[in-house]
Amino acid sequence: MNDEEGFSSGSVLLSFLLGGMVGAGLALLLAPQSGPETRKKILDIADDVKERAEQYLADAKDKVTTTVEKGKSFVDEKKSLIAAAFEAGKEAYEKETQEKNA
Repeated sequence: MNDEEGFSSGSVLLSFLLGGMVGAGLALLLAPQSGPETRKKILDIADDVKERAEQYLADAKDKVTTTVEKGKSFVDEKKSLIAAAFEAGKEAYEKETQEKNA
């Protein structure tokens, strides 16, 4: 799926991870093991999922920070261009009015 259909790659990845967690949880609960073994496996999987989620969030935060910094730089660049164009127009106007008055 793509962004045009309303699903970003991040949401697809998150859905995939959540589906995998649910499937793994069901497999553990339905497997023929003792209670303590099952609980230990569930805790191990939960810890693994927590680590992956933290890594995913850290990566997303880095991407957002980078994008915001690029956006700020773009805005600053365009501001300076607009200011320079405004000043050039102002100078041209003043020069033209001085020539008409002379």
